[in-house]
Amino acid sequence: MKAHEAARAIAIRNLNDKFRQALHGGSVLFTAGIMALGPDTQTRILTAVQTSDFFDEGDDPWGEHDFGALEIDGERMIFKIDYYDLTRAMHSEDPTDPTTTERVMTIMLAREY
Repeated sequence: MKAHEAARAIAIRNLNDKFRQALHGGSVLFTAGIMALGPDTQTRILTAVQTSDFFDEGDDPWGEHDFGALEIDGERMIFKIDYYDLTRAMHSEDPTDPTTTERVMTIMLAREY
């Protein structure tokens, strides 16, 4: 990875971690499968996503912390962070710029993917 690519990945990772941990700077979407688990389980899932450090090269080859997997009550779940422009009509041209990027984290059952 070239130096400018590494710096870009670090900037994106920092913004993704900040969003994932504090839930500011974007939106969180639960799929129908997650919604069906009920509010108590949803809270446990969201807390696990916020507090866990489950990134490895297999799930995070670019080092951006934009994807993760976890298991709760025997059910495998994943989350994915995507980058949109502020209208959410198109992908963000520069996910390193929080003034022009809306992060959207989708949390789903792995079987829904």
